Amino acid sequence: MKNILINKFKDIFKRNDGQSYFSPARVNLIGEHIDYNGGFVFPCALSIGTYGIIAPRNDDTAQVCTNIFDTGIYRFSIKKLIKDPNNDWTDYIKGVLAALEKRNFNVSHGFDLYIHGNMPHGAGLSSSASLESLIVTMLDDMFKFDIALEQKALIGQDAENNFVGVNSGIMDQFAIIAGKKDHAILLNTENLSFRYTPLNLNDYRLLIVNTNKKRGLSDSKYNERFTETREALGVLKPIYLIENLCELKPNILPSIENILSNILYKRVHHVVTEQQRTLDAAKALINNDLETFGLLMNQSHESLKNDYDVTGLELDTLQALLLSHGAIGARMTGAGFGGSCIAVVHKDKVEQLRVNVQNSYTNIIGYSPTFIEATISDGTSKI
Repeated sequence: MKNILINKFKDIFKRNDGQSYFSPARVNLIGEHIDYNGGFVFPCALSIGTYGIIAPRNDDTAQVCTNIFDTGIYRFSIKKLIKDPNNDWTDYIKGVLAALEKRNFNVSHGFDLYIHGNMPHGAGLSSSASLESLIVTMLDDMFKFDIALEQKALIGQDAENNFVGVNSGIMDQFAIIAGKKDHAILLNTENLSFRYTPLNLNDYRLLIVNTNKKRGLSDSKYNERFTETREALGVLKPIYLIENLCELKPNILPSIENILSNILYKRVHHVVTEQQRTLDAAKALINNDLETFGLLMNQSHESLKNDYDVTGLELDTLQALLLSHGAIGARMTGAGFGGSCIAVVHKDKVEQLRVNVQNSYTNIIGYSPTFIEATISDGTSKI
């Protein structure tokens, strides 16, 4: 891939002095929609993602180009960061620049940048955070800022929240920046403490399957769910003296059912029970108890379907088919409203499951799913 980057960079910008980087996609094993509620999440980085090659300029212009969108070379001033609805993919780059400026990191000159993606967009694998993490890592190296790992993740989140306009939590950027080969990350999103857990599935395999239903976070119900949980927190905070919903324990749920509206109670019910499932799933994986891990995955999907209402026909169909054709656990991953499911399947059942799920899903939905080939990867880095 590095040679491809070098050659593309030379073709586009007529120079051969670029530095090359890779930023992975991520998949969340369990712990969905709780990273913006102060909970534990359990993601890992993937071997697919976003590549980039960058070189400095001696002016204030950024020239960017990508294989992902057919937009040619896009130019903007690093001193004038304005959202462009006709080239909204560049908002993630501009957002990182704005977040760096806010923190008094001086990006003193422009750059030429080529971005090459090999991950599916809209698949729930966080292509946006992959790009943000790529940009902050590149600029950190170019300008020798020496930004700490946690701060890099927070800069990416700032770009997404305050420039792009999606109220995402910290999980995606952190998992991508801090990824470790063959490990998942149990991350406390309240204080960013974390530990690596070996992802040892023995005779089982982790499958990622894209529904191929496209969705965009900024125009989806993602921000609506964020607002609902904030509304619930506003009601519960003075009563239980909490800062985040994930501080609540499952045994307190019956006592708050009459305090909240039915919709807000369902949202809180998901958040609180998903927090417990995440902690239990991490323990199960450490103990090589894949049956329990799979059961918790299934319970997570049901909660996302019934309490959080973020699945839909495609995800529910795919999850049910994965289970009916041999998976011991399956759930949607990512924001929902489309995107992907993950499943744990015995290695001897993988090939037949692929065929059966492909055929059944296509018959029901009208188009086929995609099985995504990826392994567990290290985080964003120079190559």
